[in-house]
Amino acid sequence: MKALIAGAGRLGTQIAQVLAAARNDVILVDIDDDRVAELEGLLPVRLLAGDACEPGVLEDAGVLTADLVIAATGDDEDNLVISLLAKRQFEVPRVAARVNDSENTWLFDQNWGVDTAVPAATPLISLIEEATGATDTVALLRLSKAGVDIIETAITPQSRAAGSTLAEITLPTGTVIATVIRDGQPTVPTSEMRLQPGDELLVVSHAATEQEIHAAFQ
Repeated sequence: MKALIAGAGRLGTQIAQVLAAARNDVILVDIDDDRVAELEGLLPVRLLAGDACEPGVLEDAGVLTADLVIAATGDDEDNLVISLLAKRQFEVPRVAARVNDSENTWLFDQNWGVDTAVPAATPLISLIEEATGATDTVALLRLSKAGVDIIETAITPQSRAAGSTLAEITLPTGTVIATVIRDGQPTVPTSEMRLQPGDELLVVSHAATEQEIHAAFQ
């Protein structure tokens, strides 16, 4: 799947990390040059600086061949414009948009090119599940035909993994840590990284269950 995400805030970067970890082709667009520069080398996705409300920027980002566009900026007006362009002008098969202000929810419908409107407060896994049209009854997100599951787990003060380095964590076979989100920022995991309470981990696995993943950290 080829996904174009507009908005490189916390939400957009987390979605990009998850989709990329599940072997999707992802490009992340943001109007802030400094934000794009800050993320260079931190995310396994392509980055583009530009205003996604501009058709030319969307074309540069590859919208003509995108399977999914996610408008995840912090501005509802921008998200509506991006959605309308993606659906009406570029005929993207699936368009999802973040709703920042609940009073604007009524606008986020097919008249504006929105297939799925997702409130900003929606949990990450549920949000991506809604945006991509994927479903899973056990709160796992299956995003690729290869059967890759994305499992989210958090480190608390009571977690046995708190204070341990990633190298010290024994993971089930066929499982890797895609990203560690610390203080709201995605971080590329290294074997020397020491886990702290408050860290959120996105784990990619071909075979492990949710219970097995949680057991490795909790």
